[in-house]
Amino acid sequence: MAVRKLKPTTPGQRHKVIGTFEEITARVPEKSLVRGKKRTGGRNNSGQMTMRYIGGGHKKKYRFIDFKREKDNIPATVKTIEYDPNRSARIALLFYADGEKRYIIAPNGLKVGDKLMSGAEAAPEVGNCLPLKNIPVGTVIHNIELRPGQGALLVRSAGNFAQLTSREGDYCVIKLPSGETRKILSACKATIGSVGNSEHSLERSGKAGRSRWLGRRPHNRGVVMNPVDHPMGGGEGRQSGGHPRSRTGLYAKGKKTRAPKKASNKYIIERAKRK
Repeated sequence: MAVRKLKPTTPGQRHKVIGTFEEITARVPEKSLVRGKKRTGGRNNSGQMTMRYIGGGHKKKYRFIDFKREKDNIPATVKTIEYDPNRSARIALLFYADGEKRYIIAPNGLKVGDKLMSGAEAAPEVGNCLPLKNIPVGTVIHNIELRPGQGALLVRSAGNFAQLTSREGDYCVIKLPSGETRKILSACKATIGSVGNSEHSLERSGKAGRSRWLGRRPHNRGVVMNPVDHPMGGGEGRQSGGHPRSRTGLYAKGKKTRAPKKASNKYIIERAKRK
């Protein structure tokens, strides 16, 4: 995966940096694994706007992704690498030996024709899914479960990866992309390798219209509002005093929002690095 910068033939092209899509091998998704995706425009069932700055956007189809990888010891072949409009990562279509088809998040280095396997007997190779207790210490992983059989919840976006650093009894110590180090039960599954499309962070939209294609309407800042509309509104000229906060008055940009007595706190060894 690489990015390309376009020539400034128009104002919208001047700062535009997009992916090359060179790794994508199919344009039409597998019909049995997609369904229509409805848009709300930020409105609830009575038509009231409950979420601001949402609306429009290109029509999408949702691709069902196999985050559980429970088809153990059944070999699968990578048939295609595809674009998914619902996530930053690419997806791969697997053809299993028993005839079933499933989508997975495409890891870095996966190619059409590669053979994949999941389960405790699988080799710790890129794209294979194993329980954490069967993965060698120091391995780069993604698609990590928090509870056995729940399906992957952590490390799923483009370019991300975690690292299995050590083992402590029934738990494995994982260093997450945020810098947080936490314990996860050894029976939970993870996929070997890092998530593909790692240059996604280098892309630049170049114009406001691309945000509208994604369904994002213009987002006006609190400091330009009046005091009746926002706690940070008002003032003479560009003056904006006080601590940054949300429209409802909750402090933003630095205030800790995690519950101090949350049950999972005991599994966290080191917190994420604060910027």
